Amino acid sequence: MGTEANGDRGPANAAFALDEAALATALEAAIPGFRGPLVATRFRGGQSNPTYRLDAASGPLVLRRKPPGVLLASAHAVDREFRVLQALQGRVPVATPHWLCTDESLIGSMFYVMDFVDGRVEWDPALPRHDPAQRAGHYEAIIDTLAAIHSVDVEASGLAGFGRPGNYFARQIARWSEQYAASRNQPNADMDALIAELPGRCPADDGAAALVHGDFRIDNLMWTKDEPRVLAVMDWELATLGHPLADLGYFCMALRLPRNPVLPGLAGLDRGALGLPSETELLARYATKTGRPIPDDWGFVLAFSFFRLAAIAQGVAKRAEQGNASGEQAVQAGRMVELLAKAGRKALA
Repeated sequence: MGTEANGDRGPANAAFALDEAALATALEAAIPGFRGPLVATRFRGGQSNPTYRLDAASGPLVLRRKPPGVLLASAHAVDREFRVLQALQGRVPVATPHWLCTDESLIGSMFYVMDFVDGRVEWDPALPRHDPAQRAGHYEAIIDTLAAIHSVDVEASGLAGFGRPGNYFARQIARWSEQYAASRNQPNADMDALIAELPGRCPADDGAAALVHGDFRIDNLMWTKDEPRVLAVMDWELATLGHPLADLGYFCMALRLPRNPVLPGLAGLDRGALGLPSETELLARYATKTGRPIPDDWGFVLAFSFFRLAAIAQGVAKRAEQGNASGEQAVQAGRMVELLAKAGRKALA
């Protein structure tokens, strides 16, 4: 997977450093055609699984690993990412995976290696470098890509056992409530209220089940360099079988988030003047592409999305305290918990 972000040859935490010689030897044995030596450069950005560009004699690759140190149970599942990438070849634009290494002794944690995709990443959903027509094209491609993910035949792709599709929202609320409690480091009345109120608003299971990405936002997409076309969907760590509207609600959070350096949102901007679609337009395009209606209680879907991301951000803050968070913005992301929880309460009202 490629990125425009510059790498870092000197991580502040030495635990993220790789033994390049040993890694090159292992890759030569595991990946046909790979030739060392290699230079590993950790990408800046990202709060979850540390990711590195590997420049080798045979060409560039990307390595994605679990963070070192003590981790929350079931978190940072790079083996699940690897499985999804294998299953989606030819179905959804993703990088080609090459090797999953479960031997933690090699670099200190489980990792996998995939193709380097040479494209661009858009970190700001306002797309400031583009004109209105290009912005509209990007958002059309985003919704079309999300529809493609949710249209994957999980049986034919080998993902039928990838998760329990029933009662997705209820199970996710319970899971992230537990994860939040395990990483909580300060009081938050809005999170407490969401944990109390969301189960009662949870809709009855409608039988909808699909592959869901779990972290579908604009900066997890790799684009061609000169047109609004998605080359690859990145960061499948949270993927599972579940309710597809969870991904759509998660993406639409950006419409309500204020401008900020951690998770830049679109609230307060004149989206019409910028060429950015309204939420109504986004939902209508998704419904047309998938044939799936938008529920009357769309506020629940949004509130659930804010709550879930707040719980994830709290986990990032906990890892920062422990010294094994993988991104430079880990502490700032932890501070987003209050903002996200307030937005969730507002959406639920």
